[in-house]
This record gives sequence, structure tokens and C-alpha cells, in this order.
Amino acid sequence: MPKSTWQTGVKAGATAVVAGSSAGTLSWVAYSYLMSQATAARGVIGRNVAKPPEADGVYSPGVPVPERWLRTTRYDVHLMIFGDSTAAGVGCVSAEEAPGVQIATRLADETGKRIRLSTKAIGGATSRGLSGQVDAMFVAGPPPDAAVILVGANDVTAKNSIRASARRLGNAVERLRKHDCAVVVGTCPDLGVVTAIPQPLRTVVRTWGLRLARAQAAATSAAGGHPVALADLLAPEFLAAPDRMFSSDHFHPSAAGYELAAIQIVPVLATALGMWHGGPLPDLPEVSEAAESRKLSTRMTASLNRFLWRRDARRRSPGRLDDLLAIEEASASRAQRIAE
Repeated sequence: MPKSTWQTGVKAGATAVVAGSSAGTLSWVAYSYLMSQATAARGVIGRNVAKPPEADGVYSPGVPVPERWLRTTRYDVHLMIFGDSTAAGVGCVSAEEAPGVQIATRLADETGKRIRLSTKAIGGATSRGLSGQVDAMFVAGPPPDAAVILVGANDVTAKNSIRASARRLGNAVERLRKHDCAVVVGTCPDLGVVTAIPQPLRTVVRTWGLRLARAQAAATSAAGGHPVALADLLAPEFLAAPDRMFSSDHFHPSAAGYELAAIQIVPVLATALGMWHGGPLPDLPEVSEAAESRKLSTRMTASLNRFLWRRDARRRSPGRLDDLLAIEEASASRAQRIAE
């Protein structure tokens, strides 16, 4: 994602942060600070220009290596991947790590079908690019049987309108559904777990992303698709092991991170195709509890609750206060380890 998208997002974010202030100096300080944080974050995250591994082909149950697709190659389900760099697999080292491959192989193993995988996703794309990707699909041939769309993070960093971004996504889903294509959309993840983005910029980005995810889910459902809330995907695993879950650019997922996405997407996709036999699907959370626990307001509330608890305990039973404090501190320590 180019530096300019971060600058655009921060300008709007700074405006929101200082909107309630009448002090011009404070506004300039807040704006300058967020801009410096964006520059620092870009220095840490960098820009991954590596081309994702080529992963298209036909995947058979129990066979990790795909068969090259030719017009005479037999397949049962045509799966197409749309979206941005996460959909394309930026951050992966080899083809089998790509999210499309992980979804296709799991779908093949689950259904016993031969899955043809085609990837239309483009790194750096926003919801504006979905229309062109769907157009390219129609040019290439008939619509697929199933589609997975992963998009949203670039809309956040580009500070695109939430309503317009969701509407564009809904239009893409509707076009695919008109051709009886089962569509699953992985909504914008909770960017509050990307610790390479410093605070308070991370809070600005996170709030925008969660609002976009909710709008994406509504637009997807209205168009006949199936949203998958990926907000909790990165936590607590990503917070507990960022070196393993993030790729070398500290922003895109690694193979392990993409695997988590595939695990949550495949049951919904198989259900949409009428091929799921794994039982009822769980309701996925829209907000990462681990990231939520790191918010300043959450930490302040927890601190106030501990103060009130100790005060009431002292009033009720002064002689047992030390024992109660020991129990409370042990519980708080365990909670902190989980959050970290």
C-alpha cells in the first residue's frame, strides 16, 4: 500500500481526533503527531512488492499438488478468489501457503470434489477494483460456481467512504449471485492487532475498519452473499505469536495466518454450496476481544473496577483484604498474559 494512502487516511483521522477541539495549536499538534506515526509505521511495515506465488490449478482430495488446468481438464467446482493483497497471498513464500490454495485444498478434502482455483485478486486493490476484477472474469469465461472475496484493509488506509466501499462490494456480490455463484466475503479484519501501527493511529485505523466490516456484512447479506466476520481471526493467536502469524512486512499474514482464515471460511463456503457435513456453524465475533482489551478506555475501566472492588472488600472484611488481593492479583496476571 503506497505511502500516500496512509497520508490520506491520517489526514482524515486527525480531523476526527481534533474535531472537538477549539485550539488551533492542539489541532496542528494532533495532525502532526498522527502524520509522524504514519511515517514511522510505513518505515516498519514497508511496502511488499513481491509477486504472490502462482497457485491456480485443479486440486483433488488428498493431493497437495495441483493439476494444471486445460480446457479438457475435468473439475467439479470452479472457485474464484477476488480482492486485495490478502486474497492474492502477499506474504506467502510458496504456492501452498496462499489463501486460495488453502481454501481450495480444504474444500476438496471436505467435499471429495475436484476444485478448480482461479485467482483474480490484485495486490493494493480496494473495493473500487472489484468491478474490474469481475469484468475480467466475464471476459475470461463463464462465471465460477463459488467465489471468495477478501477486501477492506486498503479501503481503510485510503480512507475511502465506508458507505461507498460497502456498496461497491455489494454490487460485486450481486453480479456474481445473478449467475448462481455462491459468494463468501471475509470482512475487514480488526486492524487493532497490527502492533506495527503505533497508537493513537492504530485506534483511528481500527475504528474505521470495524465500521467498514459491519457495513460490508450488511451489504453482502443484502446481495445474497455470506459474510464471514474475520475481526477475531488475528486474536489471540496474532497477539500471542506475531513473529509466526505475520509475514516479514509485519502487516500481511504469514502462511499460519492465512490458514486461520481458511479454517473459518471453508465451512461457510461448503455450506453455501450445499456440501458441508460438519455440523452447525459457530457465530464468529465482529470484534477482537484481545484487541478490545488493549484499548485505553478498557484498561481504565478495568483499573477503576479493581479500585472499587478493593475499597468494598476493605469495608466488608478488613482482616481478609490481603488474601482477597492475592487472589485478585493472580487473576489479573493470568488475564494480562492472555491479552499479551
